[in-house]
Amino acid sequence: MQEENLLNQLLEEDKPINIREQLEKYLFYWKWFVVCVLVALGLAYAIAYYTPNQYLVATTILIDDESGGGLPSELSAFEDLGLMGGGKKSIDNEIGILKSYMLMERVVKDLGLQTTFHKEGRVRNTEIYNKEVPFKITFSAIEKIYSLSTTFKVRVISDSKFEIISEDEKVTPHIFGEKVKMEFGNITLTPLAAEDMLTNEVITVHITPIKNVTQSLRAAVEVGLMFEKASLLEISLIGENKEKVTAILNDLVHQYNKDAVADKNLIGNNTSTFINERLAVIEKDLSAVDKGVEEFKSSNRLTSIPAEAAMVLESNAELEKKIVGLNTQLRLADYVTEYITENKENLIPANLGLSDGSVNANSAQYNQLILERNRILNGSSDKNPVIVNLNSQIAQLRGSISQSLVNLKSSLSISLNDAKKTESRVGYRMSTVPKQEREFRDIERQQQIIETLYLYLLQKREENAISLAVTLPNAKVIDTARGSDDPISPNRKKIYLIGLVLGLLIPFAIIYILFLLDNKVHSSKDIEAIVKAPLIGEIPKTKDANKVVVHKDGRSGVSESFRMVRTNLDFMLAGVTDGAKTIFITSTVPGEGKTFIAVNLASVLALSNKKVLLVGADIRKPRLAEYLQTKLGKGITNYLTDRSLKVTDVIKHIDALDIDVVHSGVIAPNPSELLSNGRFEDILAYGKENYDFVVVDTAPVKLVTDTMLLGKNADLFIYTIRANYSDKRLLEIPAKLYKEKRLPNMAVLLNDIDIERGYGYGYGYGYGYGDTEIKKSWWKKG
Repeated sequence: MQEENLLNQLLEEDKPINIREQLEKYLFYWKWFVVCVLVALGLAYAIAYYTPNQYLVATTILIDDESGGGLPSELSAFEDLGLMGGGKKSIDNEIGILKSYMLMERVVKDLGLQTTFHKEGRVRNTEIYNKEVPFKITFSAIEKIYSLSTTFKVRVISDSKFEIISEDEKVTPHIFGEKVKMEFGNITLTPLAAEDMLTNEVITVHITPIKNVTQSLRAAVEVGLMFEKASLLEISLIGENKEKVTAILNDLVHQYNKDAVADKNLIGNNTSTFINERLAVIEKDLSAVDKGVEEFKSSNRLTSIPAEAAMVLESNAELEKKIVGLNTQLRLADYVTEYITENKENLIPANLGLSDGSVNANSAQYNQLILERNRILNGSSDKNPVIVNLNSQIAQLRGSISQSLVNLKSSLSISLNDAKKTESRVGYRMSTVPKQEREFRDIERQQQIIETLYLYLLQKREENAISLAVTLPNAKVIDTARGSDDPISPNRKKIYLIGLVLGLLIPFAIIYILFLLDNKVHSSKDIEAIVKAPLIGEIPKTKDANKVVVHKDGRSGVSESFRMVRTNLDFMLAGVTDGAKTIFITSTVPGEGKTFIAVNLASVLALSNKKVLLVGADIRKPRLAEYLQTKLGKGITNYLTDRSLKVTDVIKHIDALDIDVVHSGVIAPNPSELLSNGRFEDILAYGKENYDFVVVDTAPVKLVTDTMLLGKNADLFIYTIRANYSDKRLLEIPAKLYKEKRLPNMAVLLNDIDIERGYGYGYGYGYGYGDTEIKKSWWKKG
């Protein structure tokens, strides 16, 4: 059985969803969809019409972020000092400044945003601003207004008179230009456009604390980068009055630039004061240093220490060079003298660089004579007169050269001594120069430092003056505040679309939830999914007050449905050939219409010229007499308890239906015991012998066991299930009874189906010839 259930469940899951069936379930409630859509569209129209238009206004500015780094222009005078860090601006900081409380508060005060004006209309009030307001309000105590929260109305009577309506509806007439005494101080109203004033026009004046207006404005203003790596900022604001929003954004940028210029000028002025103060101090220091230089040069008799030091160094170098040269000459003279003495027959070295020209000339002549002599000796002897003459000349020249060298050495020694004395004097002079130069350099260095700083500050003072003269704001306005003529909200198309969607979605959701929570049986498909027994018929809902709906000339849909059941009975009871065909009718719980089915089934069988016995076997809660609307006398309980009674004693003929009836009788205290005493079978046996059909109305199977006791005597069991009443969870009972075959030849009959709703089947019998149709309102028609 479990395997069969699992197989059936899998087969059910594999079945495709019938979209048309699902749609028909919802389309039955099409009127609710129409009503909800109309209501939703009406609400959407009201919202779209009564909601004030909101306009988006935006302005674009370029922030000077000094991307090159360094200090602001006012401090650029000190940038080359390296004393101050880079002053590069952060775009995030500038965004924070633009949304700062103090800046917004200045905008609110500058534009007077704490006071708003609304013109009364038929449906809603409209905010007006600037030139749209026909008058100007001047407050005598403006500081009190900043923390005030109040409302009053102004009704214009004429171009010279007006009325003030207080919050307590007190009306006081006044004249334009006069002081009006209010609780918060005096005010004066001045007409701005008298020719445009409308008589009896009422304008509501709202005064809000400035901190509330400022906080609201801070929350409403949006500031963001237009591009990731750019310094372009877009400032946007959404408001009801486009002119007012435009003025707010323009003034916000103006106040931002004004604040930035004021900060820059403050820095520049402080810088100028600092420079002037330092220049006054440095001028005194520079004057003192110059005087010290003058005194040092005077005391040391100096004009230019570097020039004099250069002259001394040059003189010392020349003296050193001269001494070296004299020593060299002396050494050469000694060498030549020694050479001549030791080498009388050899040549004298020439071109040694001796400064005495006679020595050089005699040496050259001496060498020439030696060479001549040696040449002649190659061909003669020492006795040759020429040789003798040459030797005499050579001896004389040697003596002359020797004497010249002696004289030269004496002269060189004198010159050398003089040069050394001069060198000694120059050396002393050089020893004093470094000290003087050091002392002078100390003084000169101090002078240069002070002089350089003095000139530097003079230059920066001029640069700072130029910066102050050409101070630029932080923000350059790229696009002034402007907005589209079309409001961004309310988006009426979107509102209508949302209204339409909600108008469809809300009833759909409600109906879906109702369907989801609905556990009632509505159609034969609900039964077929659980109970696998054959369906013998479907009885539509009837609004006829009479319980017996089947008549001889009846052509209603209910009558025809019972005729269809009669036809199906022939197939279900085709195998019954002996005696009457016994049909038991039961249900799961009371109220499912088993008695209604039993009475009308007996009636429709009787219409086919069959003898029918209707037995009311539900002796716990009998209703047969109520349906037949007649007194039936003794019944089954009487027969079961009184053995003296015959079956014919409890049978009563119903002329209107042409059927015999055995009703349940009085309610017995022990119905199960009575039914099981064997006498009930006598009634069935009598019916088998004397009738064509025996229809038995039994008790519900869920509550009592009576039906189970009698079920063995049935040729056919009609299990009645009532649409829109029976619980789907209770279908497990007939399903189990059918599977276990505890009710012989069981078939299911669906009672009280709703033809108008259909539940996907489109019930419609198309009969009703001659029947009086019940007139319905358009709302109740399907």
